[in-house]
Amino acid sequence: MLATMIISHEHKFIFIKTKKTAGTSFEIALSRFCGPQDVITRNRAVDEELRRNLGGRGPQNHKIPLWKYNRWNFRQALRRREPARFVHHSPAREVIRIFGREIWDSYYTFCFERNPWDKAVSYYYWRHPSEPRPSMMEFLTSGEIEMAHRGGWHLYTLNDQIVVDDVYHYENLTTDVKAIAERLRLPEVPELPHAKGGIRADKRHYRDILSESERDKVAEIFAAEIDRFGYEF
Repeated sequence: MLATMIISHEHKFIFIKTKKTAGTSFEIALSRFCGPQDVITRNRAVDEELRRNLGGRGPQNHKIPLWKYNRWNFRQALRRREPARFVHHSPAREVIRIFGREIWDSYYTFCFERNPWDKAVSYYYWRHPSEPRPSMMEFLTSGEIEMAHRGGWHLYTLNDQIVVDDVYHYENLTTDVKAIAERLRLPEVPELPHAKGGIRADKRHYRDILSESERDKVAEIFAAEIDRFGYEF
């Protein structure tokens, strides 16, 4: 799967959207500053309605040119009977393949990351919002959590090397949004809507939810992020 993203030719930035890092909210906020030639990927209907209500640009320019198709794009187009498109979690390697290294290197590229234990708990309740739900350990060993991992580290790295200019952190969201607005010279600081909220009823801290064995399992899956960013339980 490709990833959600924005490529702004107007402001010369590429935003790679990672999973469970307020990416949808930030994408909606950024779309207000995009121009007609910018690439904006499609979100869920409810999030597109929120974007329209807030005056943001909707999905545009996200069809992949036919001459840039690879084997996966052809399969995607045949299966869905519509042109292949970028989607809201597109990896850096695909952006580079289609738009070229020159644009990637000359634009400001960035994304957000999140404490893996906090991300795992958030993703658990996102995937299983209501009872009956599997136990946390069943979830962590089912293979589902690897989807969140693929929606993070693998989107902004090539051969396990970070290729975006900056990885901001969900934990510093308010401060980092201001820094990004200044870096991009936006006319104002993006105001983040509360997209995808209201799903998780259990608001306890992840330390109060995860057992020792569950903590270790998350650490095993997200070892690269923990090593690179120094996350602690």
